[in-house]
Amino acid sequence: MIVSTTDNLPGYEIQEVLGVARGNVVRSKHIGKDILAGLKGLVGGEIRQYTELMTDARDVAYARMIEDAKKQGADAVINVRFVTSMIAQTMSELLAYGTAVRIV
Repeated sequence: MIVSTTDNLPGYEIQEVLGVARGNVVRSKHIGKDILAGLKGLVGGEIRQYTELMTDARDVAYARMIEDAKKQGADAVINVRFVTSMIAQTMSELLAYGTAVRIV
């Protein structure tokens, strides 16, 4: 599966646009790690607990987007984007989406 943030793929021709491929996940940190992250926020610097949370969430959303594209019969996903939103004070959603296409 070719995945790109561009709207075309050099060396390939888009044969068919199949639709939007998407994958999302909602994540929340463990309360103990949330407290540690809050304390780190007081002194500054990277909050690794949240970096790990968002990295893991991005990987899951990306994999689900590819799975959705495969179900549509796609060879590639173009114009890929990631969006993050807060669901509740301790929960975030990460959405990966793009255009599922067949290429030649």
